[in-house]
Amino acid sequence: MLAKDIMTKNVITIKENDNVEYIAKLLLKYNISGLPVVNDENEVVGIITEADLIYRSKKLKIPTHIELLGSYIFLESFKTIENQIKKMTAYKAKDLMTTDVITVDYEEDIEEIASIMIDKKINRIPVLKEGKLVGIISRKDIIKGYTKK
Repeated sequence: MLAKDIMTKNVITIKENDNVEYIAKLLLKYNISGLPVVNDENEVVGIITEADLIYRSKKLKIPTHIELLGSYIFLESFKTIENQIKKMTAYKAKDLMTTDVITVDYEEDIEEIASIMIDKKINRIPVLKEGKLVGIISRKDIIKGYTKK
């Protein structure tokens, strides 16, 4: 069985400039846990999940440091704290989304998709055909696919 056989075809998507309140309302309205972010050509440029929205409520983690000869040496990158602040104060999708999105081709085998989900600890994978979004597969779609065999 292939991705095209089990994917949800009518994918609810968002754009980079959509605001966080609108995104949260879509997740609740359609009872879904994540949304692909697409550009005008319907190419996936990011993904936003419930976890990304919840991240906005977490406590800021101050970087660990040590004092040596009157100077502070930070044990973590300032980039880490910068990314935390950006996500916590995000107003638009482009500030909150994960840009390193794992996708699969619409001809990908269901077993490979299941392996990717488990190995990468992800709950949904956008499905592409010639670089364009044509569907999305959730863990529930995988389970439904196994019952159709």
